[in-house]
Amino acid sequence: MCGIVGITGNENATSILVNGLQKLEYRGYDSTGIYVNDQNGKDYLVKRTGSISNLKAAITDEVHGSTGIGHTRWATHGGVTVENAHPQFSQDNRFYLVHNGVIENFEDLKTKYLSDFHFVSQTDTEVAVQLIDYFVVNKGMDTKAAFLKMISLMQGSYGFMLMDREQPDTLFVAKNKSPLLVGVGKDCNVVCSDSLAMLDVTHDFLELKDGEVVTVKPDSVTIEDQDGNVVNRDTFHVDTDASETEKGVYPYYMLKEIDEQPNVMRKLSAKYLDENGAPLFDKKLLEAMKQADRLYIIGAGTSYHAGLVGKNLFEKLVNVPTEVHVASEFAYNQPIISDNPFFIFLSQSGETADSREVLVNVNQKDFPSLTITNVENSTLSREATFTLLLEAGPEISVASTKAYTAQIAVEAILAKGLGEFKEIEVAKNFDIKQQLGLVATGMQSIVDEKATIDDLSKKYFVDAEKSFYIGRGTDYFVSLEASLKLKEISYIQAEGFASGELKHGTIALIEDGTPVIGIITQANTASLTRSNLQETMSRGAKKITIVSDDLARNDDDIIIPTVDELLAPLLSVIPAQLLAYYTSLNKGLDVDKPRNLAKSVTVE
Repeated sequence: MCGIVGITGNENATSILVNGLQKLEYRGYDSTGIYVNDQNGKDYLVKRTGSISNLKAAITDEVHGSTGIGHTRWATHGGVTVENAHPQFSQDNRFYLVHNGVIENFEDLKTKYLSDFHFVSQTDTEVAVQLIDYFVVNKGMDTKAAFLKMISLMQGSYGFMLMDREQPDTLFVAKNKSPLLVGVGKDCNVVCSDSLAMLDVTHDFLELKDGEVVTVKPDSVTIEDQDGNVVNRDTFHVDTDASETEKGVYPYYMLKEIDEQPNVMRKLSAKYLDENGAPLFDKKLLEAMKQADRLYIIGAGTSYHAGLVGKNLFEKLVNVPTEVHVASEFAYNQPIISDNPFFIFLSQSGETADSREVLVNVNQKDFPSLTITNVENSTLSREATFTLLLEAGPEISVASTKAYTAQIAVEAILAKGLGEFKEIEVAKNFDIKQQLGLVATGMQSIVDEKATIDDLSKKYFVDAEKSFYIGRGTDYFVSLEASLKLKEISYIQAEGFASGELKHGTIALIEDGTPVIGIITQANTASLTRSNLQETMSRGAKKITIVSDDLARNDDDIIIPTVDELLAPLLSVIPAQLLAYYTSLNKGLDVDKPRNLAKSVTVE
């Protein structure tokens, strides 16, 4: 959940590191720091709490070098202090280390090896760097050997990058479960936890695998496996334009990404459907899915919610039983699996640690799998049997928007394609191309009417302490996602409920002025949800409705275009995203960087 950058061989190391950290600030933003070395005996360590702007303000003109490492932190061990910020350093100031992940046995290692060491921080990372110093000073090891020894003792997840003042042009790199890439540049090489950080330097990257150790110099990259054998590996090219990671004219990434959703729908339609609307998928994928007696969708947070909508799509269009599971629960409390399962992993980043834990287990059992992700060559993408890309472009805001709708759209196209492949009539008759066109147009009409939603935010939500989204069927699934958006960026206690369940306990929480948002897009449950809204109003709730045009009444608040009910979640979620955005904005909060949260959850 933290961000790592490193570079060797470029005299502008300081500015490159800071720019890279700015691109990764969505991964962690409670503290940040850099260490740079000029190869001529001078080096500089600068760390600050808070945003990258605080770090930039602290970097004077004298802070320069050609090799350096940087880190933006999301606190796990120890509070938000300069001492706990990375890079962490050894007690003799020789070694500097940045780290993503969690070392589970750091206390045991500290007791066994480092009882005489003075610790400055509360972090598990400082234990790692002090261990390296211990093995060099007390055991006579060279830096690489000490790095390897330290890694061999680690339990947990890590992405490490180490610098030694006595080898100032060299970066020592290793990973386990936590993402790291090496970028190959012109006369320099870089390391980063996300390629977005270094697209200004290079678009060519080397993937790293768990357990490998990499030595990065200005003119060489040496990858070695756990047995010390050199590994030769081709680079992969990232086509993303660096400008796609900029906000442009938008005040926040979230608003930009909400506005991009109509175009994402069009891009997905163009990629996965031919001119006649026929789905374009690898036949091997369809064959593998056809053999399945049950589909298992694995996700976390927003991706889990997209999976719930996907369940409805696969069961309606493919006629196959589908289960949806929270990744962190499935990983350690696995249910009974059917005889011929097929696993679908949903992840914006492709690096979600909990989902990866499930995938490791799935691969051990030789079950087929598909990752649907926004990031090509991400860990979940590489390790699954098949991959489908979301084509949504970089998503920077912590609160996911366009990745959610892209996941649902890809699931819909895949369900259509698999249903046709299985010759299921309802799938044959489902005109996905036309419907996605209607969805794109409908999304555009909603985002063009932002003022209405801004007014609702000011009227009902800015001063609210709690609120509820309710609905039935897929409207309930959207209620879960809508409430997550509101709570994570506005800090209002928001929950999504199946509206029929209100009477079974939740209605006790309704007080005068409590906002209750009803989502109504399904004809067979519309009147039931309206009745449930009336029940909350009789207890003092303030009712807000998001309703499909064909089911609308004169007193409804937000009316969305009518599309096929299977795809209605693609439209009903847009007003909810905007309500969350404007509520956060009107409360004076940081929309893109909510407290205690980070974008890519790479620790379990």
